[in-house]
Amino acid sequence: MKLDPPNDHKSQDFLKRSSLYQEFLAEREEILRHKWIESEKAGKDIGFERALLDWIRNHRDGWRVARRTGRFPASSRRGIPEEAESDSSITKTEGAGKRFS
Repeated sequence: MKLDPPNDHKSQDFLKRSSLYQEFLAEREEILRHKWIESEKAGKDIGFERALLDWIRNHRDGWRVARRTGRFPASSRRGIPEEAESDSSITKTEGAGKRFS
């Protein structure tokens, strides 16, 4: 599931400046990260919908508070290796999807 911004220049500029869109992208990234982690734990791909619902129930409120205050506890990384967090060339779902296909 890839969401690309509209192609026209005005829409792209608006989306880059839109704090609501930026918040959406950040939340989506956290959900995908959660999907990857939970899929690894389960030994199979749990799917986006299950990951979304679980993340909303168990993590969204705390994540939003931490994002607003800039205070992310060390435990918020939930065991993700530091190099995995910083490697933007690999999406968090690529490994899980290929492993369980």
